[in-house]
Amino acid sequence: MSLNLVADQSRVAAPVGSRSRVLGNLARALVSNRKALTGLAVLVIFALVALLAPVIAPYPPQADLFGQILPPSAQHLLGTTGNGQDIFSQLLWGTRQSLVIAILAGAAATVISVIVGVTAAYLGGIPDHVLNLFTDVFLVIPTLPLMIVIAAYARSGGVFVIILVIVITGWSYGARQLRSQALSLRKREFLEAARVRGERNVYIILAEILPNMTSLIVANFLGAAVYAVLAAAGLQFLGLGDPNDLSWGTMLFWAENNGALLAGSPWWAIAPGLCIALLGGAFALVNYAFDEIGNPALRPVRRRRQ
Repeated sequence: MSLNLVADQSRVAAPVGSRSRVLGNLARALVSNRKALTGLAVLVIFALVALLAPVIAPYPPQADLFGQILPPSAQHLLGTTGNGQDIFSQLLWGTRQSLVIAILAGAAATVISVIVGVTAAYLGGIPDHVLNLFTDVFLVIPTLPLMIVIAAYARSGGVFVIILVIVITGWSYGARQLRSQALSLRKREFLEAARVRGERNVYIILAEILPNMTSLIVANFLGAAVYAVLAAAGLQFLGLGDPNDLSWGTMLFWAENNGALLAGSPWWAIAPGLCIALLGGAFALVNYAFDEIGNPALRPVRRRRQ
């Protein structure tokens, strides 16, 4: 009995150790990748700004305290809006909602992609055909018209509607990628061993398949986050969100409606646009880094110093 117990413990300890080594190798690869370091640094800065916005912002973001369309100065770094609000304070506070939308929508779309893609590949047969057909339908539907129709129909929902629209239109591409990867793992020896031991399908998917797809799942989340940043800003710029919310997209909406560029307040439109580009670029850089880590053919060739 003791020998069997030791054998069972060794079989359990080996995967844990191998997974810890995989995570360690992944961490070292990220640290040594310049794209990953740059993207993570920008994301950390935005996260700190979102957390410390009440401390950093010099004025309440939606308080009409100042003159209209004031130029940048020591008191107002980016000037004021058409209603006399400080643009810099609005920019800092808008980081919160924009970052929350990117993370929540990206995470929700990734979860749906994992459930649909991995389940279809592992079960095979009729479930695979049904889920694959379901994925194909969302892949061929024009994304932008669908987003506009859903957001316009449920405009009063605010941020929740924006996140829901992004998730509905953004999960199918990741599901197709994860299905392809799961199909390559379905006949591996460690999965056959788990089936022989009598493990349940849920356990095999959660404990055996998903840990071997960690890098692809993270890459799908980063891609979905980039899509969420741009989609949310686009919908809010078109006025399909709640105009009373404070985000970079609503700042662009009010700047366009008030003719900020012609009125002499260009930073009202330029500043949130730059932040949207930086946040999307940060997620994209980390995503590219994961692609290079997972595929050595994509890694840049570095010349040796003579």
